[in-house]
Amino acid sequence: MTTTAPAGATAPPDLAETPPAPRRRRSLTGGGSLFVLPFLVFFGLFLVWPVVQGLWMSLTDASLTLHDPEFVGLANYAEAFGDPDVWSSLGNTVFFTLISCVPLVLMALAMALLVHSGLVGQWVWRLAYFAPYLLPVTVVTLIWTWLYQPDIGFGNQLLTSLGFEPVGWLSDESVAMWSVAALTVWWTVGFNFLLYLAALQSLPVTFDEAAALDGAGAWRRLWSVTLPQLRQTTVMVAMLQVLASLKVFDQIYILTKGGPNGSTRPILEYVYDVGFTGYRLGYASAVSYVFFALVIVVSVVQLRFFRQEG
Repeated sequence: MTTTAPAGATAPPDLAETPPAPRRRRSLTGGGSLFVLPFLVFFGLFLVWPVVQGLWMSLTDASLTLHDPEFVGLANYAEAFGDPDVWSSLGNTVFFTLISCVPLVLMALAMALLVHSGLVGQWVWRLAYFAPYLLPVTVVTLIWTWLYQPDIGFGNQLLTSLGFEPVGWLSDESVAMWSVAALTVWWTVGFNFLLYLAALQSLPVTFDEAAALDGAGAWRRLWSVTLPQLRQTTVMVAMLQVLASLKVFDQIYILTKGGPNGSTRPILEYVYDVGFTGYRLGYASAVSYVFFALVIVVSVVQLRFFRQEG
């Protein structure tokens, strides 16, 4: 049985017509575009356009001394793949990434676990661990340059007091890259420490308490409860650190200028030397895009590896 509303009656408020959804959606989209527009303008001017301009430059013989560069196609890329300096610089970059990423992840995790365990004066430990990360690269390299001084530096003074021979921290080809890695670990480990500490503080305590009630000791709870919950954080820290280490430039350029004999010169410093010392902007652009492709490959491999592990 159905009923009809009397003539002249108005519909209840909840049955009143509402503006059509598509019209409201269009108005909201138009307003959002206005807010996004400033970002798109800066994104296009300072990222998209330089990328396109650099790609075109890599196909020319552009130079700081030439006003009318000529199109050379893939000649710069062919030269880059046959340039031994490119491969040696890439090797130095990969070597630095390997020897710096492992301690930067493991030490950050250990430091975060120590602070999270309830050490007395936690704010002091947090400040001590994170403070070096706040220093500019010039200050950090100045400090470590004095520590690495062959005659009056703390490193050789300590070795001499222990009965060992002094070491050429920045002059020995077999030691120089390790010296740069030690500086980098001391300087940047605080950032990874902060990420791990934030992750530890967000973990639920119920799993740890349940494992303790079942009789699990501290080490068993660490390996079987805490570390598995930190897997996503470890994946993020490892990926960020690999990409950051591959792009190393500042501390090496200031500390060693790529020496001795090019043993610490990373690929980005080689790009800088070729482009702004050798004036070959086109060739430097080609080398930089070869390195960019390498970074993309490493990123994809990391994503697939961690996805399969998960």
